Amino acid sequence: MGQRIRNKKKVALVLSGGGIKAAAFHIGVCLALREKGFRFAGGSRDEVKKKYPENPDEDFRTIRLYVGSSAGAFISAILSAGYSLEALIDAFEVGSGQGSSQRDQDSLGRLRPIGYRDVFHMNSRGILKSIPLAILRKSILSGGLEALLKDRFKINGLFTTKGIEKYLREYALSHNEFSQLGVELFIVGTQLNHTRKAIFGNFKEKFKTRHTKYVPYASISDAVAASTSLPPVFAPYGIDNKAGKEIFFFDGEIRDTLSTHVAADNGADLVIASYSVHPYHYNPEYGSLHDFGIPVILNQALYQVIQQKIDRHISYLNDIRAIYNATDGYFRQAGLGDEHREKILEIIRQRVNYRPNVDYIYVHPRPHDFEMFFADHFSLNSAILDRIVRIGFRAGIHALRAYDL
Repeated sequence: MGQRIRNKKKVALVLSGGGIKAAAFHIGVCLALREKGFRFAGGSRDEVKKKYPENPDEDFRTIRLYVGSSAGAFISAILSAGYSLEALIDAFEVGSGQGSSQRDQDSLGRLRPIGYRDVFHMNSRGILKSIPLAILRKSILSGGLEALLKDRFKINGLFTTKGIEKYLREYALSHNEFSQLGVELFIVGTQLNHTRKAIFGNFKEKFKTRHTKYVPYASISDAVAASTSLPPVFAPYGIDNKAGKEIFFFDGEIRDTLSTHVAADNGADLVIASYSVHPYHYNPEYGSLHDFGIPVILNQALYQVIQQKIDRHISYLNDIRAIYNATDGYFRQAGLGDEHREKILEIIRQRVNYRPNVDYIYVHPRPHDFEMFFADHFSLNSAILDRIVRIGFRAGIHALRAYDL
C-alpha cells in the first residue's frame, strides 16, 4: 500500500466541521502531514506556479486541492490563500500566546488574531425583527410545546457568520475569488430552502443535479460564511445569485459529514480526510455520561449519528472496491476475455461512480482521546486549543503510519 500511495499524482485535503475545536484538530493533522513531508500549495496562480512548480517527484506530497466544510472551510480557505501553518497557529494564539517563531518562507505573512467578535457576530436584525411578531401576532397554531415554539420563536439564529466573512475579506484573503487561486478550492454548504448540498468553487456556470447544486457566484469569504452557519447558533447566510435573488445557505455538514467525493470528482487520486467527531467510549476515569447532564448526552447522541454516517460512507466505498476487485479477479481467473471483463468493470464504475485509482486516508480522534470529546466546540482558550492541536497531530501520525508514510 505504501508504494501505491507514493505513486499518486494529485493529492487532496478534505476537512470537516465541528467548530473551533475542529479547526484546532485540523491544524494538528496538517502539522503531522508536514512532518511526513507534505506541502500545502496556496496563493494566486502566479505565486503557486513560482513557489510550487509541478514536479512528478514532489507532487505526491504537494497538496493542490482543498475541500472544506464548516470549520474545515475556514482552514481550507486560509491554506489555499498561501498562509503557513504557523500563521494559523498564531491566528488562534495556540500555545504560549506569543506566537510561533518558525516561518515558512514560501508562505504569506502573519494573520490577525481571531477573536470572539470575529466568530460571534450578534444577529441583532433577526432578534429585533422577531420581537414584535412574538408579542403581537395571534397564534395560528394549537398544540403543545413544539407548536408554541414554532409559532413564537422566530429567531433564525443567535449570531451570524458576518464576522467570519469580514475577517477573511478584510484581513486574510488577498484574492477572494475562486478563479484567482493557483490551487483548487471547494467549499461545501447546504441549501436552506431545498434538500441539495451546495458546492462553491471555480465553475464556469451554475448547474445542479438531484442532490447537488454547484455555485459559481460566491466569493470565497461568502462561501465560508455560508458553510459555517451552524443552526441554531448561527443564522442562515444569504448570498446574491447575481440575478437579483438572495439564496440562503447553512452549515455544510448537514447532509454529508465527509465530502470526499468532491475531491475524487475533480481528479484527486489520494484523498486525505480529517474529521474531529468521535463518540465517547466508557472510561473509568470519567464514568458514565448520564452523570454529565443533557448537553453532554445530546453531544454524544449527535456524535453517534455523525459517526454512523461516516462509517456507512467508508463501508460503502470499501464494499464497492471489494466487489470491483472480486469481479476483475474472477474474469481473469476464468479466462472469460478482456473485452467482457472491461465492459462489466466499466458498468460498475459508471453505475456507482467508482474510481479504482483513488485511495483514501481518514484521520480522526482515537477512542481514548476523551479530552477531545469534552472540549468546548467554540472556545478560543489557547491552553485548550494547544491540547487539541496535539491530539490532531498524534492522530495524523497514527493514520499515516499505517501507509508507511
